[in-house]
Amino acid sequence: MEINILIMVLASAALHPLWNAMIKRDAEPEGAFVGNAVMLVIFAGAHSVIAGHDLLAITQIWHLLAITVTAKLIYTASLVTMLRRGDLSAYYPIARSSPAFIAAVSALFLGVLYSPLALVGIAMVIAGAFWLQYKRGVRMLDNPVTLMFALLAMVGTAVNSIADARAVQVVAPSVIFFWTFVFTLPGFVLLFTAFGGKQVSFASLFPWLRSPWPYVKIGVLCYVSYLLILLAYANGGEVAAVNAVRQASIPFSVLLGGMWLKEADMGQRICGSLLLAAGIVVIVLVR
Repeated sequence: MEINILIMVLASAALHPLWNAMIKRDAEPEGAFVGNAVMLVIFAGAHSVIAGHDLLAITQIWHLLAITVTAKLIYTASLVTMLRRGDLSAYYPIARSSPAFIAAVSALFLGVLYSPLALVGIAMVIAGAFWLQYKRGVRMLDNPVTLMFALLAMVGTAVNSIADARAVQVVAPSVIFFWTFVFTLPGFVLLFTAFGGKQVSFASLFPWLRSPWPYVKIGVLCYVSYLLILLAYANGGEVAAVNAVRQASIPFSVLLGGMWLKEADMGQRICGSLLLAAGIVVIVLVR
């Protein structure tokens, strides 16, 4: 992996847990998520106009945009349902295992050839991610429906990544970002209203109308984080390798949790972080 792509992906990984934590700490997290999506539409649209990108260029890749939007909605619906039904430590690592699925799809259907060393690095990253998040004594097969939603979330984010990696070869990342969230935003509102439970009402999804500034900050972090990933794809980053290195966001999340929440099992988490970091080094060394 080229050093400029590595820097983009690691910077994205560092920003990702920050905006996630800000949404989770919001009094109305579903509303914060919707507000963040609104900010992304505004930022991507402004970025495209200022940079002189043609927003209508998206018509060249409508099929990829349709795949991205569908995959993102599947991921969001599956993740929300999974988190409400099951133990986070058992099922979230599965949802985050997209590099394995991406590598399999790329090799079987897209003609991508991986060296044995690259596959070893991806496997090390996934194993480290599992080790970081998994809690002893929790059995995934005890709840097969939740396991199904975790697998759907994994497939959703993997398909989204593959489509994005191809789309940025044709259209500017900010243009893709703009149209993706134009079409997914109504879906997010419907999903949260339908599956959010009694504590989520239609009105609770719009706190950003009363006080937009906190959501502007979340939106800036989120936009930069995801834009860096799209730029990594546009500069030739291989999608499975990029998503594997992107797992560096997990140790950053663990660090935040340890600092803010004084979480336990730090020995296990340090070992998992070292394994994940070693896997990233292996991927970076593969040319």
